[in-house]
Amino acid sequence: MTEYGRGPGSQPWHPEDPLYGDREWSGHHAAAGQDSYAQDRYAQDPYAQQDTYAHDPYAPDAYGQDPYGQGGYGQGPYGQDPYGHQQYPHGYPPDPQQQHQQPQWDGQDAGYPHQRHPQEYPGQGGTYPAQDGSYGGMDPQDPYGGQGGSYPGQDPYQAQQGTQQMPTVPAEHQVPRQRQAPEEPPLQADEEDDHPFFNDGGGRGDADDADDDGEDGERSGEKGKPKKRRSGVACLFVTVVLVGVVGGGGYYAYDFWQTRFGPAPDYSGQGTGRIEVEVPSGSGNAEIGSILADKGVVKSSGAFVDAVEDSGKFVQPGTYTLRKEMSGAAAVKLMLDPSSSNALIVTEGMRDATIYAAIDKKIGLKAGTTAGVAKKEAKNLGLPSWADDNSKIKDPLEGFLYPSRYSVGEGAKPADVLRKMVAEANRNYSGLDLEDKAKELGLKSPLQLISVASLVQAEGVTHDDFRKMAEVVYNRLKPANPETYGKVEFDSTYNYIKNQSKIDIPISEIKQYDNPYNTYFYKGLPPGPIGNPGHDALKAAMNPTSDGWYYFISLDGKTSQFSKTYAEHQKWVDKFNKQRKNNG
Repeated sequence: MTEYGRGPGSQPWHPEDPLYGDREWSGHHAAAGQDSYAQDRYAQDPYAQQDTYAHDPYAPDAYGQDPYGQGGYGQGPYGQDPYGHQQYPHGYPPDPQQQHQQPQWDGQDAGYPHQRHPQEYPGQGGTYPAQDGSYGGMDPQDPYGGQGGSYPGQDPYQAQQGTQQMPTVPAEHQVPRQRQAPEEPPLQADEEDDHPFFNDGGGRGDADDADDDGEDGERSGEKGKPKKRRSGVACLFVTVVLVGVVGGGGYYAYDFWQTRFGPAPDYSGQGTGRIEVEVPSGSGNAEIGSILADKGVVKSSGAFVDAVEDSGKFVQPGTYTLRKEMSGAAAVKLMLDPSSSNALIVTEGMRDATIYAAIDKKIGLKAGTTAGVAKKEAKNLGLPSWADDNSKIKDPLEGFLYPSRYSVGEGAKPADVLRKMVAEANRNYSGLDLEDKAKELGLKSPLQLISVASLVQAEGVTHDDFRKMAEVVYNRLKPANPETYGKVEFDSTYNYIKNQSKIDIPISEIKQYDNPYNTYFYKGLPPGPIGNPGHDALKAAMNPTSDGWYYFISLDGKTSQFSKTYAEHQKWVDKFNKQRKNNG
């Protein structure tokens, strides 16, 4: 049986046989006066009517040709083979001793049982000799090589003589031949359809198809299976996945572009309502913007940051009274303009006396009102336990009204404003571990560390000077130092006592004034801070340089010159006096 089910029996060729229906090629030209398609009809039907030219395989045929050579018209059983087989049934020349013997094949043929008795055929007057399933010595495994031969034992003149007459072949055995169409390569889509994912049969693959197309199905002339169809559920699933991927990718692409290249989301207008926002010390623009966005003041941190950068200014920490849903520009304008808000700004180094006066003015109270409240309510405003540890302290709140920006509206109470400032100082100091750092630097308490920071803030001109200025303080505090012998000798302590800010103070005047805060008169630090230091001054007091500095002077009010000995310092003092004299 061939791969397309064509056996040696009478079954028609399979429609998918590449040799099926080849009408235009028969291996030779037809003889004159004969139909090229009729010459090989007997090869297609072993049970067809006997032809008048049927040959006797044991005698020469009517035209003197051996039936195993060329037939009457070149169509002997091993003559021209239209399918290119050898001239001998098995590709080997026949044995001369067996050339006139009836070959027999005693193998089992499932499709064609052996014929061992004479058998009559319709329309025939005689019987054929017993046959054993072979047709003129044809190998049953070679369905094409032995077709077209005559039946053995037949006399070509026994049935009829004279005029040649072509036999009539039954219609059921007539198989038209057609030229084989060129085989086209399979489409890619068909290959995809064969994937188990798209099969309607629950993922059956080629192996199942091969089992279905068995030998029985081929012999019964079964057509090929219908083309598999894509599952609608599978297509829907793929569509949903593709839509999800495209949609999600588009969203993240837009978000990426919007957050990095697009303008920040922003409100428009001046906003509505009223809300108080606290901006901690040390907050950057982005952090402030996040605080405002969380409070609903601006739509996004980016809108605030862009507005601050456009203004070219710096927003100070503090408490602000703002409105909700403001544009970034409107929020920045309100925070930068004290006159348009209730802001009260405490600057670095500002003394308590100056802050009290500012609160009175902001609220509209009589001068001295806030100072009186501070003196009376100092212990109730939230000072830390280590504050006010010296009975000689002039003002317990000094050093605890932290530099920042505060919102002080109409109707505000002085005690509430002061309490808010102390709370801001506690918040900043609690994160610096002042107690351990004070012990490390040889100080008695955290309050003394705040006092050193207040001196650095008062005498330092720039932040670059702060660490050197802190070293000057610590070096002079050493009782055995050869320059000051334990005295700090800062003019700022005398100015604090007098509540003034003078530069040219006669040394004789300062040294003769007896006051615990006068560092020219007493050794060591003053009883308490002389102002409210900022964050940078406090950090410098905690981390001074170690270069041996003892003296300093500012020649132009912008920079400071530091010296290690009094002789070096005196040279800078002479230069300063000369400049002042020349400037008149």
